[in-house]
Amino acid sequence: MEDKVGRILAIDDNEDILFALKLLLRSHVELIDTLSGPERIPEMMRKEQWDVILLDMNFTKDAISGQEGFDSLKVILEHDPNAVVVFITAYGDAEKAVKAIKAGATDFILKPWQNEKILATINSAISLRRSRMLSESLRRKQQEISAVLDQPFTEFIGQSLEMQEVFTTIKKVASTDANVLILGENGTGKELVARALYRNSLRKEEVFISVDLGSIAETLFESELFGHEKGAFTDAHKMKQGRFEIASGGTLFLDEIGNLTYPLQSKLLTVIERREVVRVGAAKPLSVDVRLITATNNNINEEVANGNFRQDLLYRVNTVEIHLPPLRDRGGDVPILAEHFLKIYSKKYRKSIRNIQSSALKKLNQYQWPGNVRELQHAIERAVIMCDGTSLGSEDFVLSSDRRPSGGGFDFESYNLDEIEKAIINKVMKQNQGNVTQAASQLGLTRTSLYRRMEKHDL
Repeated sequence: MEDKVGRILAIDDNEDILFALKLLLRSHVELIDTLSGPERIPEMMRKEQWDVILLDMNFTKDAISGQEGFDSLKVILEHDPNAVVVFITAYGDAEKAVKAIKAGATDFILKPWQNEKILATINSAISLRRSRMLSESLRRKQQEISAVLDQPFTEFIGQSLEMQEVFTTIKKVASTDANVLILGENGTGKELVARALYRNSLRKEEVFISVDLGSIAETLFESELFGHEKGAFTDAHKMKQGRFEIASGGTLFLDEIGNLTYPLQSKLLTVIERREVVRVGAAKPLSVDVRLITATNNNINEEVANGNFRQDLLYRVNTVEIHLPPLRDRGGDVPILAEHFLKIYSKKYRKSIRNIQSSALKKLNQYQWPGNVRELQHAIERAVIMCDGTSLGSEDFVLSSDRRPSGGGFDFESYNLDEIEKAIINKVMKQNQGNVTQAASQLGLTRTSLYRRMEKHDL
């Protein structure tokens, strides 16, 4: 304790004890204050944020049982649940020490003390306080971020019957710990559904961890999801917690689960069944407690029938299925979403755009939206950026259908699905001058999925 850190409050009815503590600690800590009785504890708790409180277990009314110390501890923790309290007493025994720790104390030291012992104890207690305050700060920050990201149905809005059914299912399922599988095309808002389930769950005060399985290389799958020990492989310079471990107590969202290879599916199934993970390079398993939400844009039942996805894993992840309809099937929702995004991007880009003209809304309604809500969002954002007026007209929207050459779609020489997929990707990439982001949006795919298909076809 070379640096003077820590704000200490000592409470004892023996003035000699308080003087000795002040004399010992004043050269080691930032502040040492004292109380000769418990009556002013509430006042002192309001006055200052104490890193460590040294609390006498016995005051004048009761010299042996320690009950007054426990009563004072209760008052302290009511004012500050993260308080670090160290009991001091001349009548210590194992039973009383256990009771003190169970009641919320951090440590237990005996009078008369050894200076080195009490300094070491206070140093450890200050470190614990710092850790608690950091954890509390991170928890609050997580809650604040979640509050921003998870405003009720921010971009996840709609009045169509299809979406009302989705909302009803979310309300029924959210408060349970049931595993949920979300099915839907890319861009339909699967992560928004996952966040809505989390926001209305019993775990909403805990973490929400989202993992895009499509972006994790197969060789890093175990390390990313289950963690690794220092030295487990060449680049493992330090221990790393996996996503399951970090999410323990909270909610884990695994997107694109349908793209996992069969061996990785087996590893994931083992963790789900046993509710424990083994870090790469470790022998001892770690228990994990997560509420699991998964999502895929694949036809998962078809994948099972074709032998590409384990049926037992499907049973584990889809206690409840939520089907998200594509935007083209959500009658009447396009204008609502368009107006919603208009407000967001007009504010973001400081534009005074008041409305979307009827001709533009008609154009938006007639379009099929292969990229779903995500494509509509991007279309509105681009229109707002490029618009110089006070309303958006049909000319402000450049949709993929507008870029198709006249007189034709795709002519295929065969009906082999692989060849058709390759031809479509090749053509769309050329239309977008090799821009993968635009091509992926037009195809209704994520960038990762498009890259995977391009690699498959040697494009």
